[in-house]
Amino acid sequence: MNVAEPGGNGAEPLVAVHGLKKHFPITKGVFSRISGQVYAVDGVSFEIRRGETLGLVGESGCGKSTVGRTLLKLLEPTEGKIIVHGRDITGFDRDEMLPYRRQMQMIYQDPYASLNPRMSAGEIVGEPLVIHDIGDAKERRERVAALFERVGLRPELMSSYPHEFSGGQRQRIGIARALALNPELIVGDEPVSALDVSIQAQIINLLMDLQDEFKLSYLFVAHDLAVVEHISDRVAVMYLGRIVELTDKTSLFEMPLHPYTEALLSAVPIPKARAKGRNRVILTGDVPSPRFPLAKPPGAA
Repeated sequence: MNVAEPGGNGAEPLVAVHGLKKHFPITKGVFSRISGQVYAVDGVSFEIRRGETLGLVGESGCGKSTVGRTLLKLLEPTEGKIIVHGRDITGFDRDEMLPYRRQMQMIYQDPYASLNPRMSAGEIVGEPLVIHDIGDAKERRERVAALFERVGLRPELMSSYPHEFSGGQRQRIGIARALALNPELIVGDEPVSALDVSIQAQIINLLMDLQDEFKLSYLFVAHDLAVVEHISDRVAVMYLGRIVELTDKTSLFEMPLHPYTEALLSAVPIPKARAKGRNRVILTGDVPSPRFPLAKPPGAA
């Protein structure tokens, strides 16, 4: 695995993940007997430093979104350690996790499904403030209005409902909600993949501006390597639940070491004029099942 020293300044990482695993049991029969496991995440380790963006890339089903959700303990890890500010939070229960929820937030892939259609946009953005009992009603409303302006929405839209917004506006609402508690880490689970290309650029630039302004750290989950190259400081490549290459983005895009990384980069569309002399890496066969990552399934030839 190609590994570059993260950050390079010797400072303690904001978040460190060691040997993280998330396995989902497969049950069958009337009594829900466990007949196997899906190895969605199978021993992942990485660090994220303050102000850094770590891109996490791979094809669909490789486990990258599960890594993000497990890091935030939206899914309980099967094994491994999640260390935040030097403290292991892996075994924390719901009450113990509450202070850490303020430090770590998430932007979801689908900007419509992630918003409650029965709540106004202002209520959605202000809900984290209510849950954590921050300020009174007036202070919350002022905070929400300021967040709307910061993400490029008019405060007058606070009383509107999600169906009244465009896809890009909905994602801005999701970003405002993630910023409400002044977090240090934001996990972006493919936050621009459901948007038009022109809107993608606007959202990416907004995220980068917010990072500079608030010193945010990002775990940016994506499959679009062009977006990852633009926003990331380092990039981790996942395949079948494991990180196969982790390095700074310059090294990854100019000199990939793992064959799977080479294949991913080879699949990126480029203009015909620049494609002359390019050697395409064409993968054959099917991706193994995460249920049988190292062996053929029963009955296979």
